Amino acid sequence: MISFRNFALRRGERLLLSDVDMALHAGWRVGVVGRNGTGKSSLFAAVRGEVEADRGDLDLPSRLRIASIAQEMPSLPDPAVDFVLAGDAVVHEALQAEANAFANEDWEAVAEAHHRLEEVGGYDGAARAAKLLHGLGFPAETQQRPVASFSGGWRVRLNLARALMTPSDVLLLDEPTNHLDLDAVLWLEQWLLKYPGTLLLISHDREFLDNVNTHTLHLHGGKAKLYTGNYTSFERQRSEQLRLQQITHEKAQAERAHLQSFIDRFSASAAKAKQAQSRVKRLAKMANTEAVRAEREVRIDFPAPLRLPHALLRLNHADCGYGATTILHNANFGLEAGDRIGLLGPNGAGKSTLVKTLVGELPLLTGERYAHPDLRIGYFAQHTVEALVAGTSPIDHLREISPEASLQDFRNFLGKWSFAGDRAFESIDGFSGGERARLALSLIAWRQPNVLLLDEPTNHLDLEMREALAEALSDFPGAIVLVSHDRHLIGLVSDTFWRVAEGVVTPFDGDLDEYAAWLRSRASGDPKKAPAKPADAPAAPPPPVAAPAKKGPKINPHKLAKAEARVADIEARLAQIETGLAAPEAYLDGGKRAADLGREQQTLREQLEAAEAELLALYE
Repeated sequence: MISFRNFALRRGERLLLSDVDMALHAGWRVGVVGRNGTGKSSLFAAVRGEVEADRGDLDLPSRLRIASIAQEMPSLPDPAVDFVLAGDAVVHEALQAEANAFANEDWEAVAEAHHRLEEVGGYDGAARAAKLLHGLGFPAETQQRPVASFSGGWRVRLNLARALMTPSDVLLLDEPTNHLDLDAVLWLEQWLLKYPGTLLLISHDREFLDNVNTHTLHLHGGKAKLYTGNYTSFERQRSEQLRLQQITHEKAQAERAHLQSFIDRFSASAAKAKQAQSRVKRLAKMANTEAVRAEREVRIDFPAPLRLPHALLRLNHADCGYGATTILHNANFGLEAGDRIGLLGPNGAGKSTLVKTLVGELPLLTGERYAHPDLRIGYFAQHTVEALVAGTSPIDHLREISPEASLQDFRNFLGKWSFAGDRAFESIDGFSGGERARLALSLIAWRQPNVLLLDEPTNHLDLEMREALAEALSDFPGAIVLVSHDRHLIGLVSDTFWRVAEGVVTPFDGDLDEYAAWLRSRASGDPKKAPAKPADAPAAPPPPVAAPAKKGPKINPHKLAKAEARVADIEARLAQIETGLAAPEAYLDGGKRAADLGREQQTLREQLEAAEAELLALYE
């Protein structure tokens, strides 16, 4: 158990957290949420022992093993698999001892090393490291490459793999999905659900938080409040608490006004002096319930395109790649007004290559690219934020694009993107990553494009900004092609999905849940529904006539009905628990009722998973 008692934390002169009293129990998976700057990463540093409490205590069990993602970017000659394996220091040392013993031909030491490797599970260490790398998107042929040969984003993945490899009782993950593609995010999600220790997770991916968390820790206004349940459950509970707080405040204010009115009217009356004095005392004793302060809502806006032709952009029988290297073969891909396409597939398979080809940044190797004369593209690349000019302001960036526009036009526009007043003139050097990303998106919107090509636009955005982006994209009348590992965003924005993998671009006939199931079935070697071929792809030859299938076992209708009823009963009880957790009375006893419901919820979720697996087996 990790305990905070009257805990307070500063960063420089600024008090980040104060009066934190809570306990995090073994096995909990806690999502740490809150706006940027509320102290999430500083809290992690305190758990790691890197910063001391300003006041109060943080109690950790003795010999607690803590693993986290290293912040430095390694540039080493070691093979990737060895770098990850070194995360398990005990296994790594045993393997080194074995290698040294062989080198010295010390056979007694070799025997001791073998015994030690057997004790610590070292013989499957390399296999575990390779499995982690495979899950995070490293093909087998890349796992022996030197760490230094990988780009920055892939080195972040290596740091994540090493943290997962490290034996731990507590795992601290700060934005682990930022440099992952959707395939790797789905894999990581499943890995974390099986992690036996305590997980503390900072993430701005609400789907990830919803699927992984058992609890949510909300940092706001210098306080930390623990909620039972995932992110969606936290939102419901907090909304209800804020509603009740506002009602209580309004009732108290009305009573205060009534008492004050009596005091003002009769305090000078001898006949009523005693009653007036009584009401003065009562007014002084009344609890001062604060009004709910409305948080500043972030809104962004993509102006309507100047022109919006129907057929905007198309690739016909296009080979896409770099120089003599072909990444995608025979791509047939078109965009029409109103299309909203999400690109799926692992990193390195060609999603960014396809987007750059659509932009015109990469010339076709073969085939045709047709663009309407009125085509106007808004392109957000993974390097767009880094390309902003240091030492300049948002106004400077807009003036570079449109020197003829007026200063008032610039200020009016930037105000809609939350760069109001003096913020429009500040140097971007002091901007956070989220503010820079917002500025980069605003520069795209200023050009009034009719096609948006967005390659991982959310990496620096918090939850609130991601919601605002989803709303803005939903209202955009032009065409959108979106690459994102944020399932909430891509699910809200996209109407259709295309899979980019294995050198081809093909439509995927299904939603994101079906895509996740499809990936799991591929990983288990049980092929399910494959993505459909493009409508204009060459027809495949007819399949050979199969031999008559053997009859399977006869289905027992009673057994099937019983399994379906079991799933329905568990789902119904889970719905009741969700309602109970959202009710304010669950927290009147210090949260005991809510904690009981949370434990029952976790047990039922595990039972539901088993029941659904049994039902699926019967269906199959």
